[in-house]
Amino acid sequence: MMGRLSPNAKTASLASLMALAMTGLGFAAVPLYDLFCRVTGFGGTTQRYDPVAAAAEPQILSDTISVRFDANVSPNLPWKFYPEHPRDTVSVGARDMAIFIAENNSSQPVVGTASFNVTPTQAGQYFTKIQCFCFTQQRLEPGQQMRMPVLFFVDPKIKDDPDARDVQEITLSYTFHPSDPVDEGKKAS
Repeated sequence: MMGRLSPNAKTASLASLMALAMTGLGFAAVPLYDLFCRVTGFGGTTQRYDPVAAAAEPQILSDTISVRFDANVSPNLPWKFYPEHPRDTVSVGARDMAIFIAENNSSQPVVGTASFNVTPTQAGQYFTKIQCFCFTQQRLEPGQQMRMPVLFFVDPKIKDDPDARDVQEITLSYTFHPSDPVDEGKKAS
């Protein structure tokens, strides 16, 4: 029969259990926060359109919203990046497309990844991207210029939200950052 644990052993066991739980929460925090932002639109996180999950195509309303397109580049990325048209007026619920242009100004191939957000933040959960260059890494050869589309719509549910129904302008903002090229042949044998 085992004897009782000493007070020091109980404290050590409890501290070890707490450290293990905190480590687990630390690893789960990023994916849980990402999930929370995608579901709620928190911090201007946009929605990603899933045609399988969508019950039906959104209804197109007669209401319109102005969408402003903002493009930024990290100082560590030798690219020029800008929207083809900085502003568009879209019908709520209708699909629309914006084109962004990126150009590699260096003498080396460069891979970049775009991060994005929507302001005002309460509109983020209603701004839905169907297709976007931001879903994958983009590789540009030296001097290469690329036109990159984003297909999107503003969900008509925005008009039912008391915090977002009066939004007249939405800003979709991208920032390109350098990223490591996809591992090609770097796998250990």
